[in-house]
Amino acid sequence: MISTGWECQSSLPAFCKNIAAIKNSMEGGTLMLDDLQPIDSKEASANVQQKPKILGIDLETYSSVDLGKSGLYRYVEAPDFEILLFAYAFDDEEVKVIDMASGEKVPEDVLKAIDDPGIIKAAWNAAFERTCIGHLLGRTLSPDSWRCTMVHAAELSLPLALKNSAIVLHTGEQKDKAGEALIRKFSVPKKPTKTNPSTRWLPEDDPEAWRMFMSYCKQDVATERDIRKRLEQFPLIDREWDYYHMDQRINDLGVRIDTELVDEAIKCDLAMSDAMTKKAYELTGLENPNSVSQLKTWLSDRGIEVSTLGKKDVEKMITDLDKNSTDEEALDMLKLRLRMAKSSVKKYQAAERCVCNDGRAHGLFQFSGANRTQRWSGRLLQLQNLRRNDLSTLDEARELIKLGAFDMIDSIYGNTPDVLSQLVRTMLIPADGCQFVVADFSAIEARVLAWEAGEEFTLQAFRDGKDLYCAVASQMFGVPVVKHGVNGELRQKGKIATLACGYQGGVGALKSMGALDMGLTEDELPDIIKNWREANPHVVQYWWDVERAAIGTVQDHKEREVQKLKFEYYSRALWITLPSGRKLCYMNPMVEPNDVGRLSLSFEGIGLNNHWQRQETYGGKLVENCTQAIARDILAESMLRMQYAGMNIVAHVHDEAIVEVPKGRWTVEEVSDIMSENPEWCQDMPLKAAGYLAPNYYFKD
Repeated sequence: MISTGWECQSSLPAFCKNIAAIKNSMEGGTLMLDDLQPIDSKEASANVQQKPKILGIDLETYSSVDLGKSGLYRYVEAPDFEILLFAYAFDDEEVKVIDMASGEKVPEDVLKAIDDPGIIKAAWNAAFERTCIGHLLGRTLSPDSWRCTMVHAAELSLPLALKNSAIVLHTGEQKDKAGEALIRKFSVPKKPTKTNPSTRWLPEDDPEAWRMFMSYCKQDVATERDIRKRLEQFPLIDREWDYYHMDQRINDLGVRIDTELVDEAIKCDLAMSDAMTKKAYELTGLENPNSVSQLKTWLSDRGIEVSTLGKKDVEKMITDLDKNSTDEEALDMLKLRLRMAKSSVKKYQAAERCVCNDGRAHGLFQFSGANRTQRWSGRLLQLQNLRRNDLSTLDEARELIKLGAFDMIDSIYGNTPDVLSQLVRTMLIPADGCQFVVADFSAIEARVLAWEAGEEFTLQAFRDGKDLYCAVASQMFGVPVVKHGVNGELRQKGKIATLACGYQGGVGALKSMGALDMGLTEDELPDIIKNWREANPHVVQYWWDVERAAIGTVQDHKEREVQKLKFEYYSRALWITLPSGRKLCYMNPMVEPNDVGRLSLSFEGIGLNNHWQRQETYGGKLVENCTQAIARDILAESMLRMQYAGMNIVAHVHDEAIVEVPKGRWTVEEVSDIMSENPEWCQDMPLKAAGYLAPNYYFKD
């Protein structure tokens, strides 16, 4: 059944129109978002439960803190933060604007509605409105009665920008393009001039522009409401809103930052940069040894021609010069260049900008930030791309940095930028009297893929607790493979094949996963792919079955099932229902011959540079989307269980959760057991989680 949202409350005429639209689509027509009639709650039957009342909100604010660089929570802590305009509308009522900058107050009925758990507060990027209003009221507002229309749009793979989603959906209400200039005028500081020494624009400085700003704020509520009504025809499963509220609580709690380490790391980097620049100047005599063009010319004069000075190119030149050259100065300069180019301090600077008055960094995660799979994406510190640490004396190096013993760091380790880079993780620390339990899933994507495809040998290897890469290599080459034992050299091939080949990857995928850096030769790669595919026939068949089902469903609009996935077509979209009940959406799909004459599936979505564009896909890519989405659902449910158990999750990275626990309160085993518990919809998947106690966050293999 196609859910149109609140059908039971509709008036008979609207209900009949919706049924007619759906019937038309089943008979070969196309069901558009516009075909479904909005429900008039005033016409609902008195004896039917009413749709919850909705308060739509949009704010315009001012703060001297840079929102993009420092984050929302630091933004509202600025002494000069204020809400300028407060636009709102209850349900379909007229949008009203409160001019708070001019002294108007928020009406009592709005304040009561904000605290009423029975009234839904809705906004685009609702975290902004909720946090700003909470700051105004002097408390953190519970997220449980808030709904974020941006999150709803993201789960349908629509753009995260309000104006872009309105354009894609062709809503009747569009975002006013002039508003961006007005935001720059009234919401951010301005540079003072001799004729106008003030640092910001006030309403009385330009009354006409201020009236336009009020109109812009009002329009945003109307645009968001129009989008919300469209999206209500495709409601999210209730669990998704539970996950969103969990995410908001994690962002509200934040994670403590070791500000002493951050401060000293930044000082160390500055001292190191000055020293390296001075040494580079002494070596080269260049006016600016950091200049790429000047350094290229200097190398060329020494008979070393280079087209680029990227990291890998410099590393290769260093290797070649080590073997074939006596030019020690060029070799030293290239090694120096490699060290100078390392951006080891950027994460520390980001932490310094976003840490709040409570010593914690908040708002580090974007719910449904990853397009298609709805995995979380990082904000501010970007915890998802932290360098792994492999220093055996990590704690000692950390203390030396905090003591300001920078010369000792350089003399002991010889590569200060690398040390700083490895210490980035450790700036995340628990609150006083607490410690971290860091727990993560073991090979979660490999487990999910094998479970989806019914690849029994892989599933059995997990059930038996075997090393996956050894098991895969053994299956690939038909011999026993033991880590650090018999045929142990084959494990590396099993590992790289597992990482690269699961989603129909070829030679390019193996290379991007670092196959050549691991010592494999280019000639070996085709055989590795062939052996892996022969060892995983059910996964290979799964790619083809998924692709055929997707193409077939788009062509004839008939429902299909492949293993644990269901394929449907309606409302000009291909929908893939996951085992969790969540749906992946591929808008405006088309099937047509590609450049090589093979039938190919394409769809419209967010592509390169966040542009809305047509994209081609294939079986392996669809399987990757589904596998990563299922892994995300498993992680989300496990974290929700942890919160229900009373655990404070302060951060999560990929398939790893960082829990701040009072000392002696929770054991690693208890956290791992809760994390390993199977959701009801995948009881037969062999899940496994493990963890460790830590005084700070670090990587543990």
